[in-house]
Amino acid sequence: MSLESNNGISIQKVETSKIASVDFENLKFGSVFTDHMLVCHYKDGKWGQVEIKPYGPMSFAPSTNVFHYGQAIFEGMKAYKDANEDVWLFRPRENWARFNKSAERMAMPHIDEERFVDGLKALINLDRDWVKQGEGNALYIRPFMIGTHEGVVAGPSSEFMFCIICSPARTYYSGKVKVQIAEHYSRAANGGVGYTKCSGNYAGQFYPTKLAQEAGYQQVIWTDDATHTKLEEAGTMNVFFRIGDTLITAPTSERILDGVTRKSLLDIAKSKGINVEVKSIVVQDLIDAHAKGELKEIFGAGTAVTVGQIEGFAFQEKYYQLPEVSDDNSFAIQLKTGLQGIQQKKIEDTFGWTEKI
Repeated sequence: MSLESNNGISIQKVETSKIASVDFENLKFGSVFTDHMLVCHYKDGKWGQVEIKPYGPMSFAPSTNVFHYGQAIFEGMKAYKDANEDVWLFRPRENWARFNKSAERMAMPHIDEERFVDGLKALINLDRDWVKQGEGNALYIRPFMIGTHEGVVAGPSSEFMFCIICSPARTYYSGKVKVQIAEHYSRAANGGVGYTKCSGNYAGQFYPTKLAQEAGYQQVIWTDDATHTKLEEAGTMNVFFRIGDTLITAPTSERILDGVTRKSLLDIAKSKGINVEVKSIVVQDLIDAHAKGELKEIFGAGTAVTVGQIEGFAFQEKYYQLPEVSDDNSFAIQLKTGLQGIQQKKIEDTFGWTEKI
């Protein structure tokens, strides 16, 4: 292994890359990781040096805070390679800002922009061969922070670890999915942590999603905790509804994540002249629109999937099939094509969202 320094970042390279052993045509999402990872520790009230080192196991004491009280947050991002072999990030400072928003709610320290963004760029530059060109190809990036103080006293950790790992990825979902609207279980509640990307938000979804899958559906559309009537998110994604020629999505709140993909799609939709409404929509609105033939599309939006189309939904044991909409007339396809075109540098980035590494 070789040891280098890059603008105060300690870099320890692997002796031999494992990239030659990876089948990039048959990747299972989030199962293969690049040669290196970024690590930085917080102790005595301050962050230490950023280290980039070979990806590998870590050792923690059984009493480490995160195992007992769940002080853990993360982000999801992607890097893309264009036709000129240049590598690009998509709105990384939005992820950095949201990461700190999550950290604040979870009583964790903010991470500065230099360690997050500059460290990330140094890591990806080192592993840039893992970013592949082509439709559907990307490098999925997972920054995360955990409480590392040793002890089982019920309180916030005084020590933390910030880490970034990367995984080559292809298309997350293939085809449309069927969803079940939640009638009992909730993803988040007012005053809670639903707007953060804390790990417990996702663990709490696993059981209701498992029940939905056993009933023949791939995902759950989550409703509000108080009335179970307001439609809020789909699986781990923000959710959009097309009624007539109007695109509707719920406003962000303490229960709904401020998705980077969500806000990007809203801006692209407006630029295309699509009528957009950010407002609460209830289950009965959806059923009424379906009965009138006005409910055209439902789709989820998130970093991993970009845009995931929904073919129908179930509520109170009744299933509602959505109509077939041609790709030319589909808002989901138009927005997905526009967003991915910007991310992959096939379309001019008039919004200034992309950053070259």
